[in-house]
Amino acid sequence: MFSIRKIRLSFFFFILSFVHAGLMDAKIIEVKASHGNPITVAVASAVDGDTIKVYPGLYKEANILITKSLYLLGIDQPVLDGEFKHEIFTIAASGVTINGFKIINTGRSSMEDKAAIKCLDANNVNISYNTLEHTFFGIHISNSTGIIIECNTLLTEGEHEYEHGNGIHLWKCSDAYIQGNEIEGHRDGIYFEFVTNSKIINNISRKNKRYGLHFMFSHNDEYYHNSFINNGAGVAVMYTTNVTMRYNSFEQNWGSSSYGMLLKDIRDSHVEFNIFSSNTSGIYMEGVSRTVFHLNEFRENGYAIKLMASCDDNTFSKNNFKGNTFDISTNSRTVLNSLDQNYWDKYQGYDRDRNGFGDVPYRPVSLFSMIIEQVPPAVILWRSFLVLVLDRAEKSLPAVTPENLKDESPKMKAHDLHS
Repeated sequence: MFSIRKIRLSFFFFILSFVHAGLMDAKIIEVKASHGNPITVAVASAVDGDTIKVYPGLYKEANILITKSLYLLGIDQPVLDGEFKHEIFTIAASGVTINGFKIINTGRSSMEDKAAIKCLDANNVNISYNTLEHTFFGIHISNSTGIIIECNTLLTEGEHEYEHGNGIHLWKCSDAYIQGNEIEGHRDGIYFEFVTNSKIINNISRKNKRYGLHFMFSHNDEYYHNSFINNGAGVAVMYTTNVTMRYNSFEQNWGSSSYGMLLKDIRDSHVEFNIFSSNTSGIYMEGVSRTVFHLNEFRENGYAIKLMASCDDNTFSKNNFKGNTFDISTNSRTVLNSLDQNYWDKYQGYDRDRNGFGDVPYRPVSLFSMIIEQVPPAVILWRSFLVLVLDRAEKSLPAVTPENLKDESPKMKAHDLHS
C-alpha cells in the first residue's frame, strides 16, 4: 500500500509535470515593422505564457486588446502611434507585462478616458521602462490588484487642465507598487481613488496642471522619497486614514491657492522627514486628526503651515522652520494641537542652562497672520512699521493669538534631519 507521504509526492510531481509542459510550450513571437506583421496579429495568435518581441520601428496600431497572460517586450523602444485618435493597449487579463515601448499621440476623450495603457479587472500586471508622450491618460488602472508601474517616463503638453487626463491613474485597486517614474504635464501626476495597501516610491512629478499627487479615500498607503515640483496646486491627500509620508520633497508650488501639501479630513497618519521648500503654503490642514508631523523641514515658504480650527490632536515635534514669512497661521484662538522641540529661526529667547532648548516658550502664530486670515488684502501692509508694533504688543500681552499653541521647549539649533 502507498503511504500518505508517497501519495502526496506523486501528486506533486504530477502537477509539476503539467507546469513544466506548459513552460516548454511557451514560445517567442517576433514582430518586425519592416516585415509588415502587426502586433495585433501576434497577440491574436499567442497563447498564455508567450513572449512577443517587438523590434524597432513605427507601428500605427491601436486598440490592442490583451486577454491572455503575455509578455510584450519592446526592443530599442518601438514606437506605437495612436494618431491622436485611439487608445493603444487595453489589458483585460492577469499576468501581463508591457516593457520597453514608446507610445505616443493617444486619442482624447473625457467620456472614454482613453489611455496609452489601460488595465481593467486584472491582477499581477507589470508596466515598466516605457516612454509615453502626448497621451490623454498615460496609465489607467481600474479594479486591479498587484500592479507594478516602474521606471516609466510620462510627458505631455497643453495649456489647460481639461486637455489632459492623469499620468498614472488608479481606481479601486490594492497592493500597487509605483516606483521610479517621471511624470510631467498631466492634470494630476499620480491619482489614487479607493486604493489601499500600496506604495509610491522614488517618483518625480512636476509641472502637472493640478496636483503632483492626488489621494482620495485611499487607506493604509505609503509614499517615500518622491519629488513634487512646480505643480499647479501641489499634493492633495483627502478623506484618508493611516497614510505614511516620509522623505519626500515638495517644492516651488506657487499661486493664490497653491501649497506643498493639502491635508483634508485625514487621521492617524505620519508626515516625517519631508522637505517643504518655496511653496505658497508648505502644508494646508483642514479636518486633520491624530497625525504626527516629525523632523520635517519648512524653508522659504509663504506660510509653513496653515492650521485650521477643525484640526485636533496633532503633534508637531522636532521640525525645522527656516526663512518662512509665517511659520504657523490659524483662524481660531482655540487650537487643540501640540508643539514640541521644534527649531524656529524667529525665536529670540535664550538658553541660560545650555541644554540646547530655549528657556521661554515660543508662540509661532503672529497677530498679523490672523488678521490676514480674516482680511486677506491686509497682506499689503507686510513689513510695515505698524505690523511690527502690533506683533510686539501681542507677544507681550497675548489677547488674540492662540495662547495654548506654543512650543515649551524650542530648539536653539536646527535639527539634523539626516542623522
